[in-house]
Amino acid sequence: MPDDGSAQSTTVWPLPKFRFEVKWDDRVMHFQEVSGLDAEVQPIEYRRGDSAQFSVTKMPGLKKYSDVTMKKGVFKSDNKFWDWFNEIKMNIIQRKPVTISLLDEAGSPTMVWTLANAWPNKISGTDLKATGNEVAVETLVISHEGITMAAG
Repeated sequence: MPDDGSAQSTTVWPLPKFRFEVKWDDRVMHFQEVSGLDAEVQPIEYRRGDSAQFSVTKMPGLKKYSDVTMKKGVFKSDNKFWDWFNEIKMNIIQRKPVTISLLDEAGSPTMVWTLANAWPNKISGTDLKATGNEVAVETLVISHEGITMAAG
């Protein structure tokens, strides 16, 4: 008899990715899109001079984190991106932890990514088009010094 899925647990399904929130300081920001939650370890290739193998050994090197890109709609009197970006003076910026939470149906965090020492390195305002009918969207690119992930 084939399995109709009625006995399957509700916890084995993947989480939907469309409900999330972003926090920095005490502010909760709502975004259309967040991308770039990447981490990698750069491989170091090494070969001993007396190795009988005709290949290199790969060892883990430095960790590398991608910049995180966030997009959101433009709202009247909403200058939070620009206020933070304009704090950059003579190579000095207040670095902040940024928390990105994937929420379940009840609004509780299920996965939480935390960016350490984050700061904005690029802001792209919306494009303006007289013949368009799209929503105005601005983009913020954030650099950081590490990412941690925890289950909510």
